[in-house]
Amino acid sequence: MAECAVLNTGASMPLVGLDTGSNGALPLDQRKAVISAAVEVGYRHFDTAKIYNSEGFLGEALKEAMEAGLVKREDLFVTSKLWCTDAYPDRVLPALRNSLSALQLDYLDLYLIHWPIRLKEGADRRPKPDELMALDLQGTWRALEACVKQGLVRAIGVSNFSSKKIMELLEFAEIPPAVNQVEMHPQWQQRLLRETCKKANVHVCAWSPLGAPLMSWGTPEILNNPIIKDIASKHGKSPAQVVLRWGLDNGVSVIPKSFNKKRMVENLDVFGWHLTDEDHQRISGIEQKKNFDGSFICSQVSGPYKSPEDLWDGEFGL
Repeated sequence: MAECAVLNTGASMPLVGLDTGSNGALPLDQRKAVISAAVEVGYRHFDTAKIYNSEGFLGEALKEAMEAGLVKREDLFVTSKLWCTDAYPDRVLPALRNSLSALQLDYLDLYLIHWPIRLKEGADRRPKPDELMALDLQGTWRALEACVKQGLVRAIGVSNFSSKKIMELLEFAEIPPAVNQVEMHPQWQQRLLRETCKKANVHVCAWSPLGAPLMSWGTPEILNNPIIKDIASKHGKSPAQVVLRWGLDNGVSVIPKSFNKKRMVENLDVFGWHLTDEDHQRISGIEQKKNFDGSFICSQVSGPYKSPEDLWDGEFGL
C-alpha cells in the first residue's frame, strides 16, 4: 500500500505520483505503455490536465489495468485540471465532463484550477495580451463546489496560487481547497506558501520536484548540485531520491515526471529513510531560483498581472 497524505476531505492521496504531461516528448505509440508500466511498478497517483493532452492515453491505460485486475478504481488517485480557457463559472461542469469522458472515469479524485487567470476562448499556450482576463475566483469556485455535490469529483483545489490568493479563497469557500499544486524543489523551496497552507490545512503537492531537467524551461542544476550529490553519496541514494525525500520530509507530496521504467522505480523508492537535520540545513542554503514563473500569463499591456512578481503577490522567493 502506497504511503499517503490525508487531505482535509479525509481522502488519502499517495505521496508520490506520476506527472503525465509529456509536451510531445514521448511518441504517441509509447504513451499508454508508460502508464501501464507505472501501474505495474506500483504507481497509484496520476496527474494530468486538459492542456497536457494526456487524459486520453492515461484513461485507456488505466481502463485496461482495471479490466485486467491489476488495480481497482478505489486504489487509484487521479488528478486533472481546469484550463484557463474553461475558467468561467458556466464552463466548469462541461470541462470536467470532457475530462471524465477522456479518462473514461465516473469521477475524479481531485480537480484543480490550473492557474489563477482566465483566457479568452481560442487562446493558445502563449496567449496574446488582449486574451488575458482576471479570474472570477468566487464564481468559478462555486461551480467547482457544485461538481463535488454532484459526485463528479471527490476533492477540489488550486494550482500555482500564492499565499495571498489561498487566503482570499478561504474567505468565501464553502468547500475549502484540499490541495495547492505548485513548483517546489530545493532551488525553489516555497517556505512562506508551505507555512500558509499548513496553517490552513491545505495540502501542498510539488510539481517538477526534480527541477524538470529535460524541459526547455527546467534545469539540471538541482540534480547536479554539489550539496545534493554529497548527501546522496552519504545515504547511498541517487540525487533524485534525495530531492524527492527532501520534499516528503517537508510534508508535501511529489509528482515527478519520468517515462523510464528504471527511474520510475527509483522515484518510488523514497520511503523508510529520512534526511538528517544537517542535510536539511545544508539544502536550506541553496540559492533560490524559480524555473517556470508564469510569465506567459503576464503582460505590461493588459490583463490582471504585469509581471511574475505581480502574479505571485510579491511572494517571489519567500
